[in-house]
Amino acid sequence: MTHDPRSAMLRAALDAAERGWYVFPLRPGDKRPALHGESACTYTGDCAGGHLKWEQRATRDPERIRTTWWHTPYNVGIATGPSNLLVVDLDMPKHKNSKGSSDAPSGAANFGALCERAGHPVPNTYRVRTASGGTHLYFTTPHRLRLTNTAGTIGELVDTRAWGGYVVAAGSVTPAGDYEALSGSVAAPLPEWLQTILKPAPASPTGPLRLPAVDGSRAALAALEAECTVVSAAPDKQRNTILNRCAFKVGRFVAWGDIPRHVVEEAFQGAGEGRGLTAAECRATIRSALDSSIRKARPRDAA
Repeated sequence: MTHDPRSAMLRAALDAAERGWYVFPLRPGDKRPALHGESACTYTGDCAGGHLKWEQRATRDPERIRTTWWHTPYNVGIATGPSNLLVVDLDMPKHKNSKGSSDAPSGAANFGALCERAGHPVPNTYRVRTASGGTHLYFTTPHRLRLTNTAGTIGELVDTRAWGGYVVAAGSVTPAGDYEALSGSVAAPLPEWLQTILKPAPASPTGPLRLPAVDGSRAALAALEAECTVVSAAPDKQRNTILNRCAFKVGRFVAWGDIPRHVVEEAFQGAGEGRGLTAAECRATIRSALDSSIRKARPRDAA
């Protein structure tokens, strides 16, 4: 195994991508994304149509990975949603007694007890030891199933990472410890009994998109309806990206005063949720896209 940090991190990123997982750079020696934030976005390149966050910019393209990791030993983040992964995070208790140990059961113990109550063995799958001494259990999810992050839904100190989340890949290094693959070369399918626990409540039926009757230019209303239609037809893996771009396009009409912002937000919220995004995902994406679009909007006569 190489001792060159750049080569080691590059190999870790390529290994994850070879498994079909989408990766992005984390700060060297850290767990935080190394990509630029919205406030520093120049709206060029990948962000030409609106600021793209780490989940939207994650890749498994070997050439992009080599370009990114060639000169800097970034730690490796895996965007779990685009990778069709659900990772069960079994954490360690944080509060210790006077002897330096904790009386509270660990996440692994709580998860094991849950498996026993459900009448199933602890699943055998790809595992990674985390810097804190916990464990990540990797599972693949069906393409039709869109799960989001949870905290404590399965049990105490048992969280999950899926759409909207990421995990630190094996091979990454932090001051608190390294992330190390333990066992299982392949991520097993997510057991159906765990799917049942984690599935969101069925969405309420939605009818055809109907925009509220409001004062506004015909062009603004026509653009809003057209872009909401695009969101409603977005492919599964691009729903959030397309929602971001469509809302960004309509934001200029809000900046020009042609249509109230709340009308645009409500319309895109309905379109996004109708396409299967969570309410929280929709609100965050719409707010970010509109803020960016309004800030960047050129005067009407220059558009």
